Amino acid sequence: MNTIVCIKQVPDSEHIQEVTINPETNTLERNKIPAVINPFDVNAIEEAIRIKEKHGGKVTIVTMGPPQAEEALRTALAMGADEAILLTDMAFAGSDTWATAKTLAKAVEKIGGFDLVIFGKQAIDGDTAQVGPEVAEALSLPQITYVSKLDVEDKKIKGRRTVEDAYEEVEALMPCIITVTKDINEPRFASIRGILKAKKAEIIKWGKDDLGMSDEETGLNGSATQVVKIFSPPRRGKGEMIEGVSADEKTSNLVEKLRADKII
Repeated sequence: MNTIVCIKQVPDSEHIQEVTINPETNTLERNKIPAVINPFDVNAIEEAIRIKEKHGGKVTIVTMGPPQAEEALRTALAMGADEAILLTDMAFAGSDTWATAKTLAKAVEKIGGFDLVIFGKQAIDGDTAQVGPEVAEALSLPQITYVSKLDVEDKKIKGRRTVEDAYEEVEALMPCIITVTKDINEPRFASIRGILKAKKAEIIKWGKDDLGMSDEETGLNGSATQVVKIFSPPRRGKGEMIEGVSADEKTSNLVEKLRADKII
């Protein structure tokens, strides 16, 4: 059973306070902070490896990004993936979810011979949860989103789909696409042997020409949306504690304060 996992490199949440914005381009300066594999995508990698261990086959990891995204691919290889493909091209810069999904869909088509494509449910930097479903739509494949448990039987999968206060059991024929939550598994740590093997592994690199895409389909040109401006909100001043023994007294003191400041 052949599985493709699409992953994304995102800013390390432990360094989120260090994120800065380029005032000229209004874009995040991602190169100034450490990057990691999107946490939900780590669960996607783990699930693909577990499927391979149980049913055989191959796990291919795909990511779209700058050359430094190789690091994320090598981490996936160290965990147990078999092949890694980096979609990297200046033409991809500025892609929104729509253009990203179109590019990933072309890569999935080019790889071919797959039974399942797995995404993390969303990326922690954008939180849109759109790319996986958009790839499914582009490829006209069935999809199950927010999967917290997965069973594979022959050419059919059954996914437990988490919703607000319940879950749904959904079946789909393969090939299909799923997006997974963190509840689906506990990701493994890479072994020393896996890390050493990943360091020597070849990373396949594809640009827009390899995917048969035009400039109009990729990057900003191929995006349905564009970010006009990004800015950091101004820092707020310190708050003021309203004194009082009881809730009624505190309420009265607050009202007097608002009247004195001519707010009410």
